[in-house]
Amino acid sequence: MVSTQPRKQRKMLYNAPLHRRRKWLAAHLDEPLLLKYDRRSLPVIKGDTVKIMRGIFRGHVNKVAKVDVKKGFVEVEGAIMTKADGKKVAKPIHPSNLLITKLNLTDPWRRKKLEKGLPEEVKKEIEKEAEEQLREIEEEKTKEQAETEKTEEIKEGEKKKEEKVEEKPVEKKTESKPSAKKTTMKKPSGKKTSKTEKEEVKKQ
Repeated sequence: MVSTQPRKQRKMLYNAPLHRRRKWLAAHLDEPLLLKYDRRSLPVIKGDTVKIMRGIFRGHVNKVAKVDVKKGFVEVEGAIMTKADGKKVAKPIHPSNLLITKLNLTDPWRRKKLEKGLPEEVKKEIEKEAEEQLREIEEEKTKEQAETEKTEEIKEGEKKKEEKVEEKPVEKKTESKPSAKKTTMKKPSGKKTSKTEKEEVKKQ
């Protein structure tokens, strides 16, 4: 952008395509990463561990949960604010207020860009870190699957118990039907003579 007029600068920011906005969502690297990769900043990716340098959550270190390229903000795990109605929402943070402490190297495109102009020793270290991160992701996935299976089994067991409890009162109703026959009127005993019997005796 050649113009220094604020109105034209803002127009460029709001009307820029996504591939340009993506590059603007960059954050500074921590000193060890800066010396290792010989870079000052990199675009933030989901999975990068980040330290918040400004605002209420200053000093908070955690992974990036979401990168919103359209709005130009990042969401960090644990950085949650409560709204007036009581809802908990992730606080949007601009990447200029972040410091990258650990990179997510699972993306092959990112590794190629980092490896440009670096010695072979550093390239091997990058590949090893990427393999370790991929193993950790697979282990997390297996744990999540096991947890979901356990919760499903527990739910199925609870449903079966509820079905058994519902079936029991139906059986009681079927048994209670013959008891209705017992509530019939009792016939008078032979000792007590009724009016009809007395009339028959008089006629004779």
